Amino acid sequence: MRILVTNDDGIHAPGLDVAARIARALSDDVWVVAPETDQSGVSHSLSLSDPLRLRQVEERRFAVKGTPTDCVIMAVRHILADGKPDLVLSGVNRGQNVAEDVGYSGTVAGAMEGTVLGIPSIALSQAYGFETKKAPPYDAAEHWGPKVVRTLLEEGLPDGVLVNVNFPNRRPEEIAGIAVTAQGRRNQDLLRIDQRADGRGNPYYWIAFEKRIFDTVNGSDLHALDGGFISVTPLRLDMTDEPMMTRLAQVFRR
Repeated sequence: MRILVTNDDGIHAPGLDVAARIARALSDDVWVVAPETDQSGVSHSLSLSDPLRLRQVEERRFAVKGTPTDCVIMAVRHILADGKPDLVLSGVNRGQNVAEDVGYSGTVAGAMEGTVLGIPSIALSQAYGFETKKAPPYDAAEHWGPKVVRTLLEEGLPDGVLVNVNFPNRRPEEIAGIAVTAQGRRNQDLLRIDQRADGRGNPYYWIAFEKRIFDTVNGSDLHALDGGFISVTPLRLDMTDEPMMTRLAQVFRR
């Protein structure tokens, strides 16, 4: 089995090495193609106005000056043109990718692009807490990752479906279990603009979330992580809302 590993935190991110070790627990044919620099939050963007620069870091390890989506395309269509991967692993991201994160995440986008290209794809993310933010522990992801990925591959992923896996901020032996979840939704009242001033008094701004507890919905990815469970969320590329499509079809026939 040929496995492609990518991420959005960049070629030097510790989580990328964790993902590579997860992949090597499953196969000897592992290739790493990741962004040259941190691409967090770029979502499913393509570099259409700039050329892609490719740098070989070491054997079977490449850096691309571009987005995670660029990396997957470069790997499948160029680096591995002799035989496309059987699996794409994207991550392990520094921080969880749940709820609205899914729409922003370059990690999820790497798995999305693999799915677009017809390859079974899984996004992997490791949650952290306030006390572990500077040095997130990837132990849970590394310990449980091979089992989760192997189980998903044995079950098989339908065409057009990727899986978003999030590991809670717990030691491996403290994991409560594995929960199959729906994509959650945060309280958007937590979203705010953090205004600051530079050395000359000029304002600048950060998009930020208030750090306070809010209730999560049972069955969601957010709720699973709160309970110490590994969250496994299947996502579809097809974002069509079929009930609304049926309603609109009736409306426009009038």
